[in-house]
Amino acid sequence: MPILAPNNLEFFSRSPEQTRRIGMRLGGLLNPGDLVCLSGDLGAGKTTFVQGLAQGWGSLDQVTSPTFVLVNVYRRPTQENLYHLDAYRLENSMEAEDLDLDTMLENGPLIVEWPERIEKALPSDRLFIQLRWVAEEHRNMILSPRGDRYETMVVELRRRAFGGG
Repeated sequence: MPILAPNNLEFFSRSPEQTRRIGMRLGGLLNPGDLVCLSGDLGAGKTTFVQGLAQGWGSLDQVTSPTFVLVNVYRRPTQENLYHLDAYRLENSMEAEDLDLDTMLENGPLIVEWPERIEKALPSDRLFIQLRWVAEEHRNMILSPRGDRYETMVVELRRRAFGGG
């Protein structure tokens, strides 16, 4: 296992509830224009994490994997949107560009599962989260911020989730 970069955050979840809770804490930090990329195999906990993220952001909508619809939109009671894109079925970045990611980012945070499939269509500044299956209910998450906004976000997440700085 490589040594983490100093601004990365590694988290071990021991249950789906704990995975949702860390997602909730991150969701409370999201603003329009924020990009969160989730990478991990099937069963790594991406949808569970997004359930917490949407709840922490303020959506009351039920979160499901958007694999077959490509993009789910979750709304706050104030009618603001959170976009959840599953790029698993996209062939390349050009297909992603047809979805108008810029408009999504202008109007709310964007969560992308399988970002490696559409890498060229995504802004370079983002929060990249690698999720790994460890055991039946255990998951490993490595949060890697790319850009000042996301470095600040990880520092604040660390403070809110674990105390201290």
